[in-house]
Amino acid sequence: MNSNQRKRWFGLVLVILVCTVGFSTPFQHFAAFPNELRLFSGQMKRLQYGVPVHAEVTVDPQMLQINGTSEHSLSVNLNEPFSLQPNQSGQTNMKVKLFGKIPFKTIKVNVVPDLRVIPGGQTIGVKVKSAGILVVGHHQVMDREGAKQSPGEAAGLKMGDLIVSINNVPINEVHKVGEHCERFGNDKQPLQVTYKRGGQLNQTKLSPVYDADDHAWRLGLYIRDSAAGVGTLTFYAPDQGVYGALGHVITDMDTQTPIEVGEGQILQSNVISINKSQTGEPGEKRAQFVKEGKILGNIERNTPFGIFGKMNEAPTHSYSAKSLPVAFAEDVKEGPAQILTVVNGQKVERFNIEIVHVSKQSGPATKGMVIKITDKRLLSKTGGIVQGMSGSPILQDGKLVGAVTHVFVNDPSSGYGCFIEWMLQDAGVLLKSSLKRTGEAA
Repeated sequence: MNSNQRKRWFGLVLVILVCTVGFSTPFQHFAAFPNELRLFSGQMKRLQYGVPVHAEVTVDPQMLQINGTSEHSLSVNLNEPFSLQPNQSGQTNMKVKLFGKIPFKTIKVNVVPDLRVIPGGQTIGVKVKSAGILVVGHHQVMDREGAKQSPGEAAGLKMGDLIVSINNVPINEVHKVGEHCERFGNDKQPLQVTYKRGGQLNQTKLSPVYDADDHAWRLGLYIRDSAAGVGTLTFYAPDQGVYGALGHVITDMDTQTPIEVGEGQILQSNVISINKSQTGEPGEKRAQFVKEGKILGNIERNTPFGIFGKMNEAPTHSYSAKSLPVAFAEDVKEGPAQILTVVNGQKVERFNIEIVHVSKQSGPATKGMVIKITDKRLLSKTGGIVQGMSGSPILQDGKLVGAVTHVFVNDPSSGYGCFIEWMLQDAGVLLKSSLKRTGEAA
């Protein structure tokens, strides 16, 4: 064997060795050591890395305790679980030395104040008034000469545009559009329309047409100023007096664009029947509003993770009035879990599910987990996830970890959930600045 052949064989063996080490379980566990840990003050976190070595772990004992001791340094077996108990909020470092001598990792530990919320599960009625007049379509108006036209379309207005003012007067009620049209009929001055499209304000001039059939001035637009429906309350944060619900954005049913909320309310709702889900055809909760004069809370924001606002008191019909701790996104794991939801009347019940996949997200993103209904009783009642179930809180290991958001059309027993962390951020309960994390891991 000449020298070139020996070099080739040596290179091949080296590649195999590197691949073997790289894909070995201990190496992967070493690589899984995080650069940062996030903890809630007062909540113990158990860590297990499955590495068959001993290590010396050094912390600030005033902030963290390892395995319940107040020692500055402690020898731990990384092949076995060990616990961290944060005593106060703030930032510190945890240093890990393999065999007590070889510096391996310095992990940044961020401890945020303890947070507990009351999980929901109640079916709620949702009434939303948009922050303007939403264009949902065009129609042709027949004028006095018999010609058909849509002045709104001719002015460049499109489906999904939000008209926010006419002649510099803010507008968010459909009936007031007619008043502007009648005023045009008197003075024949084109309407100065300000509208929002893609977050940008634009202006156009629009001259209504007199509808010979209806004997009224028309814009040639289908418009809407409000929406209503049912969903599920996810949580109530008593210390802040705020709530979160739905787990996904409210969109207009015609334009499929997010509704920009001007004002809104959530109300008590009573489930009267269930239209079961079937493959290819998601079911729905049939519910009616209860005590429409009693408003549970207002709606201040409509985001990709649901609706949020103020709630003055704890909601009734809770599964339990006891507040629960919450979990960070990285603490959610695949395995058994439960959801809280209503399938009849106003009674919140707990049902078993399985979290079958967890996405690694270090910043707000939808579709954080894939869930599957495993509870036979729920499957018999609903066929799986149904419309109106979105927002149902997901519990795991005694913590609130997320909310149901979507159903898989071809497998209604399964669907998506979002992490509760992102909902808490949008509610203003968990501050984004304290997390110091951005982006999303693919």
